[in-house]
Amino acid sequence: LAVKDPTAVERANLLNMAKLSIKGLIESALSFGRTLDSDYPPLQQFFVVMEHCLKHGLKVRKSFLSYNKTIWGPLELVEKLYPEAEEIAASVRDLPGLKTPLGRARAWLRLALMQKKMADYLRCLIIQRDLLSEFYEYHALMMEEEGAVIVGLLVGLNVIDANLCVKGEDLDSQVGVIDFSMYLKSDDDIGGKERNVQIAAILDQKNYVEELNRQLNSTVSSLHARVDSLEKSNTKLIEELAIAKNNIIKLQEENHQLRSENTLILMKTQHHLEATKVDVEAELQTYKHSRQGLDEMYNEARRQLREESQLRQDMENELVVQVSMKHEIELAMKLLEKDIHEKQDTLIGLRQQLDEVKAINMEMYQKLQVSEDAMKEKNEIIGRLEEKTNQINAAMKQLEQRLQQAEKAQMEAEAEDEKLKQEYVNKSESLQKEFSQKEKQLLQLETDLKIEKEWRQTLEDDLQKEKETVSHLRIETQEIINLKKEFLKLQEKNKQLKRLCQDQEAALQELASKLSESKLKIEDIKEANKALQGQVWLKDKEATHCKLCEKEFSLSKRKHHCRNCGEIFCNACSDNELPLPSSPKPVRVCDSCHAILIQRCSSNVP
Repeated sequence: LAVKDPTAVERANLLNMAKLSIKGLIESALSFGRTLDSDYPPLQQFFVVMEHCLKHGLKVRKSFLSYNKTIWGPLELVEKLYPEAEEIAASVRDLPGLKTPLGRARAWLRLALMQKKMADYLRCLIIQRDLLSEFYEYHALMMEEEGAVIVGLLVGLNVIDANLCVKGEDLDSQVGVIDFSMYLKSDDDIGGKERNVQIAAILDQKNYVEELNRQLNSTVSSLHARVDSLEKSNTKLIEELAIAKNNIIKLQEENHQLRSENTLILMKTQHHLEATKVDVEAELQTYKHSRQGLDEMYNEARRQLREESQLRQDMENELVVQVSMKHEIELAMKLLEKDIHEKQDTLIGLRQQLDEVKAINMEMYQKLQVSEDAMKEKNEIIGRLEEKTNQINAAMKQLEQRLQQAEKAQMEAEAEDEKLKQEYVNKSESLQKEFSQKEKQLLQLETDLKIEKEWRQTLEDDLQKEKETVSHLRIETQEIINLKKEFLKLQEKNKQLKRLCQDQEAALQELASKLSESKLKIEDIKEANKALQGQVWLKDKEATHCKLCEKEFSLSKRKHHCRNCGEIFCNACSDNELPLPSSPKPVRVCDSCHAILIQRCSSNVP
């Protein structure tokens, strides 16, 4: 015989004990018929069995003083996985009488049972196998399939109402021993099977009604929320539509204004361009004619300027020659003055000699008078002296004649000098007059040239201004072209906005129609609920045929119950489907009251 795994045997035994304890607790609670207390024996045995199931395969943790083996670790992990479990974990930590982790775990189990969420908490825990592996061995009950089965069995405990006092109870020192005498069969148990069947049917209907009420509340709340959101979105869309219409009207007005301004600008620019073209052509013709005349005048003035400059150069050369001649005449005059001064000096010397001779003659005459005797003797000497005096007189006469000739020559030279000076003055005056005339002509030509340059500059400035105006007009035409492009873009945007507005209006109409349909359906549902509040569900045993097609139910023709009116249809007749936001698939709807149909199982298990 093959040897069985002891851990598998332990898991099977614990699973069977959990089944027995949960079943016994449910049956006894339903027969007891009121809220359970903490002193209720089947409830205490249930907590003991759950403690043994959670302790199976738990890893031993080393602490500072001893080894620790407690179930509070994995239960404390639930609040991280399920946010709603934070409340009971915090309340367990705040309890004053609890000192050990085992006591906290027992209090946690009691609070979870009172909340009717023990199955949900443990289901979140067994899904996270990688986190449970830190607390349990691989062969533990919570790591295997038996843990999922126990969690499924715990769902049935939601029918039990428990009122447990955890604050004053000593949970740290309780001894967890399973009492097997409670699960042994007796004669009373055999006789109460029918009663258990009835109790199970009642519980089944109770669970169904609770589930139905929960689903109805959720659907109503979702429908209310959807209606509110649709109303808000409808008002927002109406406001956006009004804003869009106002924007479209404003854009149309701006479009008309831009079109009128564009036509006015085009007319003005065309007139201005035509006028400027005519003016530019006329000015170009006048500029060409004036340029030809100015070129001719400029060439003539340039030729005259060359001739005048040549004449001026000749006159300057003649003036240089005259100046050189004047310098030569001045040098000659200086030489003549020198000669005259020398001759005057000689004449002065001769006169001095003549005065000396006269003085000598007087002395000689006095000597002749004084000494007549010597005079006789010296007659010869006197004759000689007379001859000498005659010679001197002749020489004096010659000198006087020479002096007169020199004076005449000086007078003639001075006259010639004066004539030359007069001629030079006349020539210089005539040259000065001609030079002044030439300068006047030159100044006139320069002024004419300046006037011509200024005129030419003004013409160039006017031409530059016209070029600038032409460029400005080109820029304006380019701006007009850009405005046309922007206007076309605005027209396209306007068309797009109109399309979008039309789409939004169509969407609003569709939403309004759907909203009205949903409101009508809700009102129908409410009226059907009001009308069918007093009706009673039809039993599955009594409902053997479909109400619409009157065919017998089978595996292919399944039963579908209406929530409101209680009628039973087959799946072929209940083809009306309605999409709900809370469900991923469309649900079937009753043909008479438009309520949601539910497929029911033929067994007694909810």
